[in-house]
Amino acid sequence: MRVNKPAPARWFAAALLPLLAACGPTDPGEALRALGEDQDGLITFYNEADGTGNCSFMATPQDLDVAAMNIGQYQDSAVCGSCVQIDGPKGSLRVRIVDSCPDCSTKGHLDLSPSAFAKLADPVQGRVSVKWRMVTCDVQGPIRYRFKDGSSQWWTGIQVLNHRVPVTKLEYWKNNAWVAVKRESYNYFVEPGGVGAGALKVRVTAMDGQTLEDTLPAPTPNNTSVIDGAAQFKAD
Repeated sequence: MRVNKPAPARWFAAALLPLLAACGPTDPGEALRALGEDQDGLITFYNEADGTGNCSFMATPQDLDVAAMNIGQYQDSAVCGSCVQIDGPKGSLRVRIVDSCPDCSTKGHLDLSPSAFAKLADPVQGRVSVKWRMVTCDVQGPIRYRFKDGSSQWWTGIQVLNHRVPVTKLEYWKNNAWVAVKRESYNYFVEPGGVGAGALKVRVTAMDGQTLEDTLPAPTPNNTSVIDGAAQFKAD
């Protein structure tokens, strides 16, 4: 019965992801295609869940309905910030995906915070079979952005936050064309050569094809504050 995995599994997860991801699905949209469709799953829990994890989010002690996605469906952070509705023995619960679980090798496996697990099943069980589905997140306000610490015109990392629908792409406007930015396994879109000087026009695409455009201030190394966008993705 596994109810708590060793802490090193979390500390070294980022180093293991490129190797372990090769064992999972090759299509980065596989987990996202399950939106609204039930799939068989398994839930466990880990004691160090605090809302952060490999998705590089801030800790959310006020909201610990969170989960780590199995490594195959984590898909190099494609599911970060998305929401999952789980049906367990005690009822139904919506959780946010904030982490990957490198030692969860089974498709459908979700590793929850202890409090989230307890809302779905008796913790003494440790491992419980469930049904779950990807759903829209019940967020308030517009989408938000955060520059990674150390960002500048020469190296830029951007994180998209507070999105109702999973995000699949971020682009920026350069030389009269949109340039796609690679998403890293720690949930930042990173442009190694930087985005240049001045204000930054970006476009974010959701898994259902919706797009939002915003203008962000020029990235600076010490500015990691959260920036509000102009709008939010529409729910189905």
